[in-house]
Amino acid sequence: MTSSNGRGLLHLAAALDQPAVFDAGSHIELARLAERGGLDFVTLDDTFARPGPDALAVLSRVAPATARIGLVPTVTVTHTEPFHVQAAVATLDWVSRGRAGWRIDVSTTEGEARLFGRRHAVPADELWREAGEVADVAARLWDSWEDDAEIRDLTTGRFIDRDKLHHVDFTGAGFSVKGPSIVPRPPQGHPVRVVDATEGHTRRTAARYADVALVRAASPAQAAAVRDQLRQSAAEFGRNPDTLRVLVSLLVDLGDGEHAAEPGHGGGGPRQTVQGPLYRGGPVDLAELIAGWHADGIVDGFHLTPIEPRRDLERLVNGTVAVLQHRGLFRTFYPGSTLREHLGLARPANRYAVTGGAS
Repeated sequence: MTSSNGRGLLHLAAALDQPAVFDAGSHIELARLAERGGLDFVTLDDTFARPGPDALAVLSRVAPATARIGLVPTVTVTHTEPFHVQAAVATLDWVSRGRAGWRIDVSTTEGEARLFGRRHAVPADELWREAGEVADVAARLWDSWEDDAEIRDLTTGRFIDRDKLHHVDFTGAGFSVKGPSIVPRPPQGHPVRVVDATEGHTRRTAARYADVALVRAASPAQAAAVRDQLRQSAAEFGRNPDTLRVLVSLLVDLGDGEHAAEPGHGGGGPRQTVQGPLYRGGPVDLAELIAGWHADGIVDGFHLTPIEPRRDLERLVNGTVAVLQHRGLFRTFYPGSTLREHLGLARPANRYAVTGGAS
């Protein structure tokens, strides 16, 4: 499906971050609001550096209370076991019926390292190389069950066709995994992998493994430069660059309602702040900014973080999204049921079933 300007429909996502909120009901309310607007997915941030509920567990609670929207928690791969991480993400894909994603992140501080006591903090470049290996082995473990490995034959008592389970026998710089997974292959094959590719040391991992790359950019030129670099690197890794979605991440403050955007915001572009690029203005002006950047081929879409979650997400859905839908730039309904379908990404073939790899 294409928009009226000939480009593919843009992709929109929103953050559900609510610091110090422990009630799952609040996250459910916001996720349902985002789903009513047809957004591709919602994210929920997480880190070892602050107290709070586990993002993946919260979105597992949100899953049965929603029907179509993608659910993407941040899952930190430093100090955690890759086998457990992939199993948890696969489980979210099962309980959401194919709507799971995984925002890959690393832990860089010595304080966070001391929480686990396994090793000291190491440079970010090394951590992101490790994160790439975790992303790689996760995909292999998701493939370690062929889609029809489960027999469930009551007459013979056979539950699994063992010939369709595969050892991955992966050895990385810091860990090794034999496999197979304990969770059957997820509904999407591979849940969607998301990486914030703003910083240079994250881009190699994003270009090689991510389905969605987020870029915090305050200008169209900055966003376009990073997108071009990511697409070029993806091609060098043997990927089709068109299988990588690049979304600009912006903080949005829609408290001014329908008033014009402040100087330095809105039509003039977001303003760089300590927290990241910030748009401040009205929902209609935000729609103009989104439409303009997308029409120029700068990005595939936007990931928006509301300054005041409930207020700004409501104005985003009822104002900005409504304008974009009216112009034929954004969907008015979900044509599919999985996050990969929302993003226009194919379900990956199982590497072992296709190649006949040895178990």
